[in-house]
Amino acid sequence: MTVGRVVPVVSVTDLPTAVAQYHAVLGLDVVMDHGWIVTLADPGHRHQLSLLSRDATATVNPTVSIEVDDVDDAYRSAVAAGLRIVHPLCDEEWGVRRFFFADAVGNVVNVLSHRAQSR
Repeated sequence: MTVGRVVPVVSVTDLPTAVAQYHAVLGLDVVMDHGWIVTLADPGHRHQLSLLSRDATATVNPTVSIEVDDVDDAYRSAVAAGLRIVHPLCDEEWGVRRFFFADAVGNVVNVLSHRAQSR
């Protein structure tokens, strides 16, 4: 399994205001907007940040999203390591397969792969 990117996730109460603030201060532009999560990036997409009001299908908001090339392998590894799965492995309607685990101090990690048909 290979990690493709790591994106911090900041929970916010007012998504449009937060997007405007991060754009004004850092010059980051919207590269994805689902209405409940917005990802901002620099022009080369080297640096990304997601702003999240409330996750669409999970009961908790993650603090980081980690994209991998094989989410099923990552899931098996998380289970084998005894990690607490806080959102089950599932295919989401917006084209990702993902699960969340909580680390030892409670940080919630969203591990995902883009499904082939969504690319």
